[in-house]
Amino acid sequence: MTAELTQEAIELLKNLIGTQSFSGEEEGTALLVENWFEQRSIPFQRKYHNIWAVNKYFDKSKPTILLNSHHDTVKPNKAYTRDPLLAEIVDGKLYGLGSNDAGGSLVSLLATFTYFYERKDLKYNLVILASAEEENSGPKGIRSVLSLLPVIDFAIVGEPTLMHLAIAEKGLMVLDCYAHGESGHAAHGTGDNALYKAMDAVSWFKNFTFEKVSKTLGEVKMTVTQIDAGKQHNVVPALCHFVVDVRTTDQYSNKEVLEIIKEKVDVDVKERSLRHNSSSISKDHSIVHAGEKLKRKIYGSPTMSDQTALTCPSLKLGPGESLRSHTADEFIYLEEVEEGIKTYIDMLNELM
Repeated sequence: MTAELTQEAIELLKNLIGTQSFSGEEEGTALLVENWFEQRSIPFQRKYHNIWAVNKYFDKSKPTILLNSHHDTVKPNKAYTRDPLLAEIVDGKLYGLGSNDAGGSLVSLLATFTYFYERKDLKYNLVILASAEEENSGPKGIRSVLSLLPVIDFAIVGEPTLMHLAIAEKGLMVLDCYAHGESGHAAHGTGDNALYKAMDAVSWFKNFTFEKVSKTLGEVKMTVTQIDAGKQHNVVPALCHFVVDVRTTDQYSNKEVLEIIKEKVDVDVKERSLRHNSSSISKDHSIVHAGEKLKRKIYGSPTMSDQTALTCPSLKLGPGESLRSHTADEFIYLEEVEEGIKTYIDMLNELM
């Protein structure tokens, strides 16, 4: 059964690659996921382009595991030398947009869910969710359906990790900072230069170190990525705007980090959102132990996923490699998909 499911999953992945699914435009791939369930007589639900299903013998008295990955993609960059929507297998590599991020994970989880779907003896319920708008954190993605799902005890989020266990994931906060001064003539030295005030704050963002350091994610990282001030060479600017990319860890909530920043800098700080907090799962969790028995390594991930929407413990795990995501001529090895399905099944069998 596993070998047959694996081949069917690879065929689905080829079809997903060949179907445009930029964030917010996932109608075609949503239909492919629906077709997977329909062909196997598995009831499913859908809201927008998010599709989910539960195991046949779902029992409310049992704890529930969420299996989640996304079927949207970024737009291909200009460095592609291949047709990004053409699924091609060359030397064991399956090329195509979304093959690695995160089509390989999605089809592997769909195969895994199908493998367990009709089992009566499961200690856990399973919910599979193929989510939309992950790449742009859109309003019609995973957050729009979480309240419709059963209560989740923990989640496996499918993203390319080489099937190692990302037990923590950094959060994200984007800050718009405004330094205020007073305009004047550059030749006379009048006014109060907002750029200089901004420079002091930028220096603080560059050099400040947060006290608490995560064992898996390291330090909170702050990077100034944009700056804008002034309209004329001879006018002292009264306003300087700059943007800071903040990657938070499991040691602080985004709100806590924001409060510290506002206490320390002499500029106005406005957050775009506080919702993308860091995610984690205990090293002592049973699913982590199950992975370690299979010689899977544990680590902290610097990249963000749909985990940020979850409040339950969650683990990021999937075939493929994160460094290939969003690159030109994206690919995944077929053996990585095969290993992904086997590892997911073996880990869940350890729990079930």
